[in-house]
Amino acid sequence: MIKEYLKLRGLEVEKTLRDYFEELNYPEVIKDGMKYSVLNGGKRLRPVLLLMTLELLGKDINLGFPTAAAIEMIHSYSLVHDDLPALDNDDYRRGKSTTHKKFGEAEAILIGDSLLTYAFYILANKNEKLSSEKTIKIIEKISYAAGTQGMIGGQMIDIESEGKNIDLPTLQYIHTHKTGMMIRVPIQVGAIIGEATEKEIEYLTEYADLIGLAFQIKDDILDIEGDFETIGKPIGSDQGLNKATYPSIFGLERTKEMLKEKVEKAKEIIEKEFGEKGKYFVALAEYIEAREK
Repeated sequence: MIKEYLKLRGLEVEKTLRDYFEELNYPEVIKDGMKYSVLNGGKRLRPVLLLMTLELLGKDINLGFPTAAAIEMIHSYSLVHDDLPALDNDDYRRGKSTTHKKFGEAEAILIGDSLLTYAFYILANKNEKLSSEKTIKIIEKISYAAGTQGMIGGQMIDIESEGKNIDLPTLQYIHTHKTGMMIRVPIQVGAIIGEATEKEIEYLTEYADLIGLAFQIKDDILDIEGDFETIGKPIGSDQGLNKATYPSIFGLERTKEMLKEKVEKAKEIIEKEFGEKGKYFVALAEYIEAREK
């Protein structure tokens, strides 16, 4: 059920992305690089979370497509830069050459920059169906989640922690900021567009934080147990960079137990507050636990 749903909504997001990329013409290498980096596969988890939130709240999902596309651009920019030699130095992403391997290192830096800046142009220019007050709140939430107090801050501490024995609070900071903030923000934005109640926002935010952490814990597990053909990039990269992970601190079996605990709690929150209306959120939590890539 959830795989079909993710595929359907993901294709709708991709159509929006393609339409926005077609508005770009020159320089061609930037346009080609942006399309390559964003449209080369991926689960579209973040934009779909936004659309799911609107559905849950009984709102028109068409109101969310511009912001959903912008969030996916920001996520993709972070991957382009993450793969650079100065950071993770990865050659493959989703089974294909990383952007810097395909276009060059300097070009990849500019392609990533272009995705980030174009995303904010989309947020400001394409949300004409939303009030200016909602648009400003959305831009505030996304810039916070993607910036120093969110994803970038988590990435910085991740770099500083390489080769060090870090404690659990530091590891949790890395995970909740580097990965979790950009999983939380689509739900927060959906709540803004969908005019959720304070209680609904509280439950949805708690769910988002739990699945964001579960997603990263599962990534840590896949870096040990996955394979290149399935996940599309070499396994063991975290170990190669001496990065602290949940398995390195707790061991693999306890890490799997912690993953299940986060998923079960996330499901319980949705079932308690939203009942049958939250079925896709429940299914998504299960999907995150079971995913192989």
